[in-house]
This record gives sequence, structure tokens and C-alpha cells, in this order.
Amino acid sequence: MSEKLRVIIANNQKKIKVPTGMRMLIRRCCHAVLQLEEFSEPAEISVTFTDNEGIRELNRQYRNIDSATDVLSFPMGENGEYDTNLETGAKILGDVVISLEKAKEQSEAFGHSLQREVGYLTAHSVLHLLGYDHIEKLEKVRMREKEELVMERLGLPASSSYIVEE
Repeated sequence: MSEKLRVIIANNQKKIKVPTGMRMLIRRCCHAVLQLEEFSEPAEISVTFTDNEGIRELNRQYRNIDSATDVLSFPMGENGEYDTNLETGAKILGDVVISLEKAKEQSEAFGHSLQREVGYLTAHSVLHLLGYDHIEKLEKVRMREKEELVMERLGLPASSSYIVEE
């Protein structure tokens, strides 16, 4: 696993204070996903915090969906081909935008920490940057398994609210 991962984190919202350690968690999460996927080249990922209004605007602009969502992924690559940052030689994987406001709402609804929710959303989104999707049921299951594996590796296992009763 390449240690040459650059995670650029920006906070474009004022509604929720970014907790101490959140930036480190996001970096660890990005690392864990790339490690799991055996992505060995130098890489660059941009993560931006926004609020519900900010993510709603992006969702409307890029997906024609006029509602707030928890996370949006903007992959820069296609079929494993990525643009390269000419200064660093890193593969530019893309952008992750997380509504910290929505993440807080969801963490409260699921009964787990904001850290767990943001970690999960980060893992989910980085998998999207690497080309995963969840349109088909099997892909959705595969993606969920990978997300949970990353969460376990980071010591953030699922809360019981994720377990679906048969």
C-alpha cells in the first residue's frame, strides 16, 4: 500500500463544529479503502464538508435531484484510468462532499457516533471514486461488505441498527 495518499479536507459550512480528530479519521478511512482495494499508486482525494443547503444545491446541479443527501462522490477516473497531478505524480481519484448536518441527523437516527457516520460515508464515497456502484443488488451487497470491513478495521463496527430482522 502506497503511503503517498494526499487527502485535502475543506470545511465549507458553519452549522456543525468539525470534531477534533475528524480530519484524521477521514484520512485513515481513505487509506483503509485504498489498502482494501490494493490501490498502490500515489493518490489524491478531496473531501469537503458542507451543510444540507450546500449539498442540496450540488445534488440539484449535478444530479437533477432537488433534495439534501448525506454524501456526493465526484469520481475523476473512468475504468481505472485517472488524471495525474503533474506536480506530484498522484492519481486524482476525485472529490467527496459530505453534509455534516445530514451526517449528524443520521448518526442520531441510527444511534451511533458522528465519527462512525462520517467514517462510513467516507468509505462509501471513496469506493464510488474507485468505480463501485450500488445500482444492482449484488453490487450494493458487495459495496456494503467492503464499507463494513473498513469500519471494523478502523474500530468503528456497525451498531445493531444496521442489522435487518428477517
